[in-house]
Amino acid sequence: QADGRLTNLKLAEAVALSPTAVLARTQRLQRDGFILGYEARLNPLKLGRGMMVFVEVLLDRTTPNVFNEFKAAVQVRDEIMECHMVAGGFDYLLKTRMADMAAYRDFAGSVLWQLPGVRETRTYAVMEEVKNSSQLPL
Repeated sequence: QADGRLTNLKLAEAVALSPTAVLARTQRLQRDGFILGYEARLNPLKLGRGMMVFVEVLLDRTTPNVFNEFKAAVQVRDEIMECHMVAGGFDYLLKTRMADMAAYRDFAGSVLWQLPGVRETRTYAVMEEVKNSSQLPL
């Protein structure tokens, strides 16, 4: 998980197996859905997306049609990196990346509050990323 660019040969050395055995295991893990893909981690500051904002979204109705319309609208917005349906006091939690607060304000007015079914939002601007990992405990 820590280094997706590790060569098959280096991985074989690290786990004391032959490169052929490691390749077979890696292919099996991909085929069985354990390995979902490989991605590069980009620096959001370098790309003009240095501000992370989480948003709680409460919908006006909780019907399958409203949920489906909201989910479809969220899928096409690049600013919304993650969208999770949650249990509790609101319906969805969004993770967004913006250049700055002015960009978020524009996004909120022109996109977020226009999404289907949105009744209320609560915004949490991240002041410091204390831990940011995509690695699962094994």
